[in-house]
Amino acid sequence: MNEHDYQRFLSDAEGCDSETSTPGALTRESLENAIEGGDAAMFMRHDPITDILTERGKAYGPFVDHANITQTLKRCIANHLKYRGLVLTVDQQEALDMICHKIGRVVNGNPNHVDSWDDIAGYARLVADRLRGVVR
Repeated sequence: MNEHDYQRFLSDAEGCDSETSTPGALTRESLENAIEGGDAAMFMRHDPITDILTERGKAYGPFVDHANITQTLKRCIANHLKYRGLVLTVDQQEALDMICHKIGRVVNGNPNHVDSWDDIAGYARLVADRLRGVVR
């Protein structure tokens, strides 16, 4: 364990002492004993980003595969627009980018994840509404 991690663990236990802590709670003494005994990993801070990425992976599949699908769709659209000499407005382009992103999630992950379908409809609706004069 490096000095930075050691100091972080000690600061996490700051203000704890054996007399006032709840039985079984983290104390400075128990933390120092765990660090000396090599069990410091059990006191490491929880990483919420890992939880988010794990959940996203379960719902949408491996990110690298999703990225491949999404970027392939975006290139196809860009190439066809270029071939036709068309330029989209920024909201049309962004909506298509996001729709490609959501399609990538459906194709690569759980196709029954209703939020993805709602999001696809929502991005299309934003552009359709703007074309009708309703800006959101």
